[in-house]
Amino acid sequence: MFFIEAKRIIVVIFGSLLVAISLNFFLINANVYASGFAGAAQLTSSVLEDFLGIRISTGILLLLFNIPVFILGWFKVGKGFTIYSIVSVIFATLFMGALPVLSVSEDIILNAVFGGVIAGVGVGLSLKLGASTGGMDIVAMVLSRLQDKPIGTYFLLLNGVIIVLAGIVYEPENALYTMLTLYVTTAVIDMIHTRHEKVTAMIVTLKAEELQQAIHQKMVRGITILPAKGAYSKEDKSMLYLVITRYELYDLETIIKEVDPNAFTNIVQTVGIFGFFRREGEVVSK
Repeated sequence: MFFIEAKRIIVVIFGSLLVAISLNFFLINANVYASGFAGAAQLTSSVLEDFLGIRISTGILLLLFNIPVFILGWFKVGKGFTIYSIVSVIFATLFMGALPVLSVSEDIILNAVFGGVIAGVGVGLSLKLGASTGGMDIVAMVLSRLQDKPIGTYFLLLNGVIIVLAGIVYEPENALYTMLTLYVTTAVIDMIHTRHEKVTAMIVTLKAEELQQAIHQKMVRGITILPAKGAYSKEDKSMLYLVITRYELYDLETIIKEVDPNAFTNIVQTVGIFGFFRREGEVVSK
């Protein structure tokens, strides 16, 4: 367990470094904005300096914007998840303060693309190990646990505000390049870790009862258990069928590895669901 947690912390810190590199080396000087709270902090920093003469670094603003979200996450999501988010944001702030703000390229398209790629790798690696980069990820986690509504709407809303303001305050082209960065970032995260709101897990195992109990101890999700039979081995098995949110994917993978490392698991994108999808705190009537 110590090595697993150490690995997560190292990856989270490395992800923070990549986010800082993306902002300081590519996006800030180009006036192209990142997604989520990082983009909001970046835009606020630019506006304060250019129009009010107040210089506050993007890293400091990112930390300030995340403080109320950390408090929300601590009470509504869980201490472990929030602690990793705090580590991520603190190190991103430190790296952004330590690294110089410079332009690797004068080409704004190259800045937008490479900034988006590097940020996407940083965020995707953190998400893949069940950690978070803070900001909208924690907000989305809370909403996904409390209500069954499209989380993408909230990401789209915040990023849409950033894009519109970038176009109004500076130049319309800045809004277009920001859209390019957001698209590239999302595409890279997609390759590393699913960004879909819900996924379906089909787990073929010989330890259905133990897996069901372990999953229900960790998450609030309904499970359907179906009989299965190996075509080659002719061995009788069971298949657990369940739909989870993307934030629960790491927990599910960890449970399967602990209970039945030999289980075969297929994770597929869930476009939509109809019917009852249990949410945290909801009581199932018998």
